[in-house]
Amino acid sequence: MAEEVGTIAALWRFPVKSMLGEELDATEVSSSGLAGDRAYALIDTATGKVVSAKNPRLWPNMLHCRARFLEPPHPGEDPPPVRITLPDGASVTSDAPDADTVLSDFLGRKVRLARTAPADSTIDQYYPDVDGLDPAGNRDTMVEARTGSAFFAEVGQPSPVPEGSFFDLFPLSVLTTSTLERLRELAPQSRVDERRFRMNVIVATAGWGFVENSWLDHRLMIGDVDIDVIQPDPRCVMTTLAQENLPHDTNVLRTLARHNRIVVGSDGLSPCAGVYAVVATPGNIRRGDQAVLT
Repeated sequence: MAEEVGTIAALWRFPVKSMLGEELDATEVSSSGLAGDRAYALIDTATGKVVSAKNPRLWPNMLHCRARFLEPPHPGEDPPPVRITLPDGASVTSDAPDADTVLSDFLGRKVRLARTAPADSTIDQYYPDVDGLDPAGNRDTMVEARTGSAFFAEVGQPSPVPEGSFFDLFPLSVLTTSTLERLRELAPQSRVDERRFRMNVIVATAGWGFVENSWLDHRLMIGDVDIDVIQPDPRCVMTTLAQENLPHDTNVLRTLARHNRIVVGSDGLSPCAGVYAVVATPGNIRRGDQAVLT
């Protein structure tokens, strides 16, 4: 039975992995998610690993950079260049001959800007000292993790993302305003903001609590697009990091670990906010579109 669960309050894409993104009024959506999302990433030339703010010790400044496309991207086409703006207002475009040098100098470590992930795509992920964060028990520990199609090859499952993409796991992520409001109730001393979660789609909902937990294994129809909700989105150190006017705050993650630990696949209980999805029917979505659950 179809149920209208809300409307689209915000759409976000992140042209360069782990940098600040751009808010959209409308976008094309393909089986690879929002057009242009995570189209680029930096590669650490010393290790070959994908640069991720999930390692804030090595890459503390990633969330101080903003990436925007110079023209709209379209599914099935090579992504257009992006402009990367640094905290001091200086900028460089991805097609500039000195782009790698500018970014390496800013980050203090040699990197190259890439459009294709290595076959064995790997990141370093820091687990802060938060009780209940990691089912494997890691605390104040750095762990090497495969991402994208490399992760699914490792666990022997079909990959929902194409080879060479920079997605961590799935091509689309969804969060509700109900979850944000519940977190604000539970952590009134924290700045709970949608930007901390780096989601593609924010759905304005009227329900109370972590309502998208009940959307698992359902289809969500938004505009011309149908998406299948696959699993909860386990949260990590990214939610705690400072960005723009948001301060560093581990309490956001601790609150999720206390109040919304749910089972994610075979990994066990993880603190979650939002859900991952795959695209069943490509099309267009716009801010204000109705979201209908079936």
